[in-house]
Amino acid sequence: MLIKNNSLVLFQGDSITDTGRNRDGSDDLGVGYASFIASMFPVRFPDLNIRFLNRGIGGNRVSDLQARWQADCIDLQPDIVSILIGVNDCQREGGPNIYTELEKFEVAYRDILERTQKNTSAKLIIIEPFILPMSDDIMTRRRDLDLKIGVVRKMAREYKALLIPMDGIFAQYSVHRPMQVWSTEGVHPTREGHMLIAEKWMESISE
Repeated sequence: MLIKNNSLVLFQGDSITDTGRNRDGSDDLGVGYASFIASMFPVRFPDLNIRFLNRGIGGNRVSDLQARWQADCIDLQPDIVSILIGVNDCQREGGPNIYTELEKFEVAYRDILERTQKNTSAKLIIIEPFILPMSDDIMTRRRDLDLKIGVVRKMAREYKALLIPMDGIFAQYSVHRPMQVWSTEGVHPTREGHMLIAEKWMESISE
């Protein structure tokens, strides 16, 4: 089992991780997959005492994580760091063009992983970013996201992180149930989508 007794698990990312958490309460996990994992854990592993923290912030790109990584990761000295980031870094049609170029995305992502391994003893869990093709705008982001997923998978190999391939998983599950079951608009998961992330996360750390 990847997670040992008395571990601190840190969830990091954008709005998909944030899910409206109360930032005045440092232990509030929001209403998404982080909260589901924390609820599932004592049921499946009643002998383990685990603390969970959520530091996801809506709208974040990988450069935002990089800028706050010292305070929101290194200083916390977690035992497990779970990262889901990338969809806000993707090029989109219309609106402000604030996407992150692929090379800069890789440099920033590599930096946060390097700093984590250098300054903590944390094990890394990387959830790849995902998009469900539910609109033309989403399809524009889809093409850019495919390249960034490639970077994320490469980083997982290089840093020996546990990779959870959620983009592929959502595609697989959307064959059997409509995409609307899993996402509201292609980016943000529904309750069922968050539960699917939580279930796959739990399966991965248990293998």
